[in-house]
Amino acid sequence: MKEQKTDFLQGSVYRNIWSLALPMMAAQLINLLYNVVDRMYIGRIGDAGAMALTGLGLCFPIITIVSAFASLFGSGGGPLCSIELGKGNEEEAERIMGNAFTMLLGTGIVLTGLGIAMHRTLLYWFGASDATYPFARDYILIYLCGTVLVMINLGMNGFLNSQGFGRAAMMTVTLGAAANIVLDPVFIFALGMGVKGAALATVLSQMLSCLWIMRFLTSPKAMLRLKRQTLRPQGRRVLRIAALGFSGFVMQANNGLVQIACNATLQAFGGDLYVGVMTVVNTVREILTMPVLGFTNGATPVISFDYGAGRMDRIKRSIRFITAAAVIYSLAAWALVFFFPRLFIRMFSGDGALVETAVPLLHLYFFGFFMMALQFAGQSTFLALGKSKQATFFSLLRKTFIVVPLTLLLPRVGGLGVRGVFMAEPVSNFVGGLACYGTMLWIVRRELKSR
Repeated sequence: MKEQKTDFLQGSVYRNIWSLALPMMAAQLINLLYNVVDRMYIGRIGDAGAMALTGLGLCFPIITIVSAFASLFGSGGGPLCSIELGKGNEEEAERIMGNAFTMLLGTGIVLTGLGIAMHRTLLYWFGASDATYPFARDYILIYLCGTVLVMINLGMNGFLNSQGFGRAAMMTVTLGAAANIVLDPVFIFALGMGVKGAALATVLSQMLSCLWIMRFLTSPKAMLRLKRQTLRPQGRRVLRIAALGFSGFVMQANNGLVQIACNATLQAFGGDLYVGVMTVVNTVREILTMPVLGFTNGATPVISFDYGAGRMDRIKRSIRFITAAAVIYSLAAWALVFFFPRLFIRMFSGDGALVETAVPLLHLYFFGFFMMALQFAGQSTFLALGKSKQATFFSLLRKTFIVVPLTLLLPRVGGLGVRGVFMAEPVSNFVGGLACYGTMLWIVRRELKSR
């Protein structure tokens, strides 16, 4: 099959962004179904549903750490690949992709061994109790067996987008998510496997996605293909990938750190019920942030390509476009949560005590949600332009330097208790979002003028 050369300099900037962003948004939402469907079914396992859902929430930091390492090499290699394509250097782009694949594979094997060996200690650090640990253990031990599959799926999908194959990238996660939706009720309820069934369904679904993406990247359909000669890691190239991907790694790892701090603090101040509430709230946040995250990530290859080609005028239009779209969407999502909180909560639990406890805390957590859009727009622009230091700093600022300290301190101030944990997120959205976006505008304008 004849290769189709990607050229984002042709046509409208907005059309180019939408051509990648729409499949990316769909892929992000579909990918989220892996975990969301698990939570929806697990929350309805008879009388143990609420406790099982809490146990699953305790696994989130480990799952997030796996995603962080996938982002280290995936979100680092993808933009570099696009920049090299913009320069017309297809051979280097292919070597970047091959080196990223090798690092994803090796890191996945290491994480599998460490996770299985340390799972008990980690889960209790993350806020498990004797009542919730068995549910968390049953899920995470099976999930960890599919770590390599998760790493390849998450990490390599960005290389499809960097070549302009947005639909193929969406198909990668669509196949797995569809399989998960079908297998979950079979394993959880029909076969009576409970939490173990949810984990097994996820692993088998990830395997299907992995087979699809590997088949595509080794076929003539791909412009850049995985070849044996490109897989051998080269130190300088790996460092470039990791340096740019470090901000994505930090952002994901910080999410895990925040989850640990939240669960441990909620366990101390409120108990298992509030850990369960945070599991539901975090899930709602993931659902509502995935479209805007997918949109801004979808714009990254276009901006990177234009940057490699030196087209600063198109970069300016791209930034204005993704900012406006992200803010409008975030305002609409905030309104939905404000007016229909029970609708979102009951998607994951019908437990009356959990639902009524979660409503005011959901309102508090999502206050000023639209400011998150500025963080995503600024972060994606930094990544697209290869500004790894700035992207890393603002990832650290919002989560490590704002959310985590506030999560630990606010519950002890003025008798706020568990409310203090849920207040940390909106504060970080305002401070971190404004700082990230304002700095991005200042740096980009300075560079555009110099060019």
